[in-house]
Amino acid sequence: MEAYSMDLRQRVVRACDNRVGSQRRIADLFGVSLSWVEKLLRRRRQTGSITPKPRGGGGRPVLDEARLEQLRGLVQEDPDATLSQLRDRLGLSASLSVIHRALAKLGLTYKRRRFGPLNRTATMCSGVGRIS
Repeated sequence: MEAYSMDLRQRVVRACDNRVGSQRRIADLFGVSLSWVEKLLRRRRQTGSITPKPRGGGGRPVLDEARLEQLRGLVQEDPDATLSQLRDRLGLSASLSVIHRALAKLGLTYKRRRFGPLNRTATMCSGVGRIS
């Protein structure tokens, strides 16, 4: 979710300063939550600023560039390897979703399961008792 614009922040603060109504009424007027108005005013009181807080950068990636290249090589060696096999060959204890996202980032596909179902053209019975 993206932070509210500075224009909206300034208008809400101006409305609160001019006592246009209660904080609940101002929140309804501008289509924001009451808690957001309260947090905005608290932030201005504590820091003197109404600018949004910087967004977090997230965690460090589990697979660095060297590991991604190693993964690419493993897929080229054995394109039929499953996610769990690739994870084991990398020597990681990460979740399978980490491997999945890394393969998607590299633009590579993977085998979904160890043994798949028969295809639609496979014979389901031996044909005994068939009427010609």
